[in-house]
Amino acid sequence: MSAESSNLSNIEHRAVIKYFVKKGKRPKKFLKTWYQFFRKLRQIRWSKMGSLISTRTRAVKMILAQSPCDVHAWYKMLTPLDKQRRLQTSKDFGVSRDNIDEICDRIVTMNETWVRQYDPNLNGVHAMDEKGERPKKFKVQKSASLMATMFRDSEGVLLIDYLPKGTTMNGQYYVNLLAQAREAVVQKRRGKLSRGVLFIQDNASVHTARVSRQALKDTGFSEIDHPPYSPDLAPSYYFLFSSLKKELRVRRFVDDNQMKMAVESHFDCKEKEYFLGGLKALYTRCEKCISLEGDYIEK
Repeated sequence: MSAESSNLSNIEHRAVIKYFVKKGKRPKKFLKTWYQFFRKLRQIRWSKMGSLISTRTRAVKMILAQSPCDVHAWYKMLTPLDKQRRLQTSKDFGVSRDNIDEICDRIVTMNETWVRQYDPNLNGVHAMDEKGERPKKFKVQKSASLMATMFRDSEGVLLIDYLPKGTTMNGQYYVNLLAQAREAVVQKRRGKLSRGVLFIQDNASVHTARVSRQALKDTGFSEIDHPPYSPDLAPSYYFLFSSLKKELRVRRFVDDNQMKMAVESHFDCKEKEYFLGGLKALYTRCEKCISLEGDYIEK
């Protein structure tokens, strides 16, 4: 992250915190208020949003495209440096369009996401049991959640890891995941490693740590640059996770194992073309990013 964008982010955070402190709200209280604010925005027509908050419609839509609880869904206003990097990355990736099938065959992407079962706060949505039926009696309780890390390519999912509860995703944990991902490529995609794996990951601190960088080098993967604050250019976010979360959000599970089975079943039933299409869409998105001069993409 550049010094300019980092300072801007810190200033933005301080401004929000100071505002709520002056209102007499404690940290836990103002986080709840912020959450409720974004939930209300989800129910308002796009045409009315301009008068409610001072930000561009494109950025607002992208914030509301995901659950307000998902940290990765909180888009920031891009600085000129952010846009320039997004623009350059899109141009570099677009150069290989003539070899799109060959490039997509070499790509492996990864991302983490929280997977949750029935969300009692989701208006108009009712929980379903494992048979797809609405229970006659249902006691609202706190929805269970798991952090899943997924590695996948143009043919399907290579590896899904669920972070054990009480465990922190740190550099060493991620190093082990990279080793497992490499082994999955060797076992499931014969010849892919020798052709050269092109690896896409976001800029989370655990991915950019020194130990993680060295581990990535040890795998033999070549990393494709991914600009900061750009989930709209990350295949996992713009098509892979949205349908999964939509499905799980209306279902109830007996335990975490049943939820894991539902996640894996969701991807097992997908054809190869589904995953390949998601990667090919990255080229189209890069073209849109170029036409928007580095700004966010709506769809």
